[in-house]
Amino acid sequence: MTDINAANIHPREVANKASKESLKKAIRMALEVENEAIRLNTQTFNRNRYTAVAKLDDYQELKDKARKIKEESIESLPGLIKQLTEVIEARGGKVFLAKTKEEASNYIKNVCLQQNAKLVVKAKSITSEEIQLNSVLEKEGIEVAETDLAEFILQVSGEQPSHNVAPAIHRSRERITELFKENFNTSESLETGEELTKFARDILRKKFLSADVGISGANLIAADSGTILLVESEGNIRLTTQLPAVHIAISGIEKIIRKREDIGIFIELLAASATGQSLTTYTNILTPPLDLPILNLNGREDKEREFHLVLVDNGRMKMRDDNDFREALYCIRCSACMNVCANFQAVGGHAFGGESYVGGIGGAWTIFTSGKLEDARFAELCTGCSRCVPNCPVKIDIPNLNSTIKNRLIKAEGGASFQKRFFGNFSSLAKMSSHFPAISNWIGDLDISRTFLEKTVGLDKRRPMSKIADRTLESLYKDYRKKNNAYKIRFDDRTILFADVFTNYNRPQAGIAAITVFEKLGISIELSKVMDDGRALQSQGMIDEAKVKAKDTAKYLGELIDNGNSIIVVEPSVLAMFRRDFEKLIEDEELFKKISENSYDPIEYLNLLFNRNEIDTNDSFKIPETINKNIFLHNQCQMKTIGADRENIEFLKRLGFNVTTSDVECCGMAGSFGYKKEYYDLSKNIGDELIKQIVEVTKDDDNPILLASGTSCRAQIDDGLKEKDTIHPIEFIESLLK
Repeated sequence: MTDINAANIHPREVANKASKESLKKAIRMALEVENEAIRLNTQTFNRNRYTAVAKLDDYQELKDKARKIKEESIESLPGLIKQLTEVIEARGGKVFLAKTKEEASNYIKNVCLQQNAKLVVKAKSITSEEIQLNSVLEKEGIEVAETDLAEFILQVSGEQPSHNVAPAIHRSRERITELFKENFNTSESLETGEELTKFARDILRKKFLSADVGISGANLIAADSGTILLVESEGNIRLTTQLPAVHIAISGIEKIIRKREDIGIFIELLAASATGQSLTTYTNILTPPLDLPILNLNGREDKEREFHLVLVDNGRMKMRDDNDFREALYCIRCSACMNVCANFQAVGGHAFGGESYVGGIGGAWTIFTSGKLEDARFAELCTGCSRCVPNCPVKIDIPNLNSTIKNRLIKAEGGASFQKRFFGNFSSLAKMSSHFPAISNWIGDLDISRTFLEKTVGLDKRRPMSKIADRTLESLYKDYRKKNNAYKIRFDDRTILFADVFTNYNRPQAGIAAITVFEKLGISIELSKVMDDGRALQSQGMIDEAKVKAKDTAKYLGELIDNGNSIIVVEPSVLAMFRRDFEKLIEDEELFKKISENSYDPIEYLNLLFNRNEIDTNDSFKIPETINKNIFLHNQCQMKTIGADRENIEFLKRLGFNVTTSDVECCGMAGSFGYKKEYYDLSKNIGDELIKQIVEVTKDDDNPILLASGTSCRAQIDDGLKEKDTIHPIEFIESLLK
């Protein structure tokens, strides 16, 4: 196993070389050393978050309000900066607007030098990491003491933070114990979290009492009053901002909002989204300069308090002027997007991150704060699973940001790689292979073919190839229609099953099952023509090509809907395209709304009919007494994002089954992602979590019922279980028809 610390190298340092190969090395390092701790901590935060937001009756309303506040604040940002400056300076504070990170760090350095500061205590601040403040001060002989426990650990280890809220989330307790024993002369055992915390606290307490200057960040700043919000879990920020006579606050300009009264909305959202608490342990609302006595515990003779607010631009105004990336400025640094991300849960921010900003949201921030597009190559780790979207308290479309980054990288490099074109044009490859499926599958299984594909397009030869079906959905449907014209139509509802690429060429039995179920229940259903909706191209970052496919598909769907049809989609990733991604791809708001509101998962559609009491389960289905009543259901990630998963669960329970659902956010396959050599190990690491859960839940069942809606999900599960088959829920429903 690679010992990252012994080699004095960290995954992010490797990833920062900004090449595909260096990113691959960073992933491997993180999986070997940091995986267990990261997964435990992020998943704990994530579960707590679900519990916390469930207690907020007005959660969606809070999100809408927060989003609107941030939109309005960023829109009027120049005026708010001016207003805030005037308010702070009117009270005797000083404000400095830094255009670059160098201007920001040099200003703070000069303040410290003017104060003859020898020791600075510093609270956790991502912005201070961005401007590389510590190294600037240390070059001047000024000691910087990180007072947040996690930041203290990282300062001792010489590492960069790997998470916004919990910077040392990648370190297990055992590794922290080892670190402290290597760097401090102590006879204490340091075997428990309490012992480690006490040890660090005793060291830091002396620093607080001796500090000349205190430096903090800011969660939010209200322009109308100069009020600063600082949330924390340890109390160190209070000591940092109040014990020294000199307080310097560093903040990105995006943290400014209009009014003090709006802070309350973000307090509720921050605590729930970040750590799953109803309220963060310490919530500081300061209006500096503070009117507090000066203690001079460090022996200084300061007579009055001094406050400096350093507002940092460093690319933010450029981000504001870029329509593709502006919404990244709405981020409130809660880390909900990281905690819910399956890839981040596996490798953390040292692989899935840049110099200062990490996770799915980190790519956009890295581009504009570093000025280098290539530094955001880690955005390739965003698979577009979309689980971050409903979890973001300000409703940022993070997958779209990362698709844009991939697209700009492609353009900067002179065009898409052979690998991206191979996977992005899967529809053409599948169509060609479908003419000779047996030969195509045989060739695809040959060792020489696998080796060739691995070397040419990076398709990992350890991953079983996706099989082309013996017959396409189109072909099977023609035969089906010749034999089945006698079903009585009971409903006015007319539906069209969308023949997506994946169902048509890989899993046509799911499509035929949907048609069979609908017709036997008396619902009119026909098959559409086969169309590439652009999903594969979008996932590779080939957005311009994806838009062409999406617009053609949208035009066709619009015509079908205008003729009185609802659209049924068995592949969840395609349904998510219609309900989410088409909004940006087709650039036609009215058409998108029409398609989004008239597209359904097949079981979701059936459940709507049952909820309207138009179909009775007892009349339509016969559940054999001998059948296993326990079902394990893995709902595809995008299906959960658009809410269709709930209908599947409800319908199966309505039929009398006990449904256990997976608690992983994504299976790790994510379409082409799990096939690529550079991501195969990461994909399998995530998939193993799902397999372990399936094995545990079904260990007492001789013939477990395993259902999964996504094509790639079924591929990942079947590869992991080997001897058990996973089917689409609609195929299972078909088997229960009378």
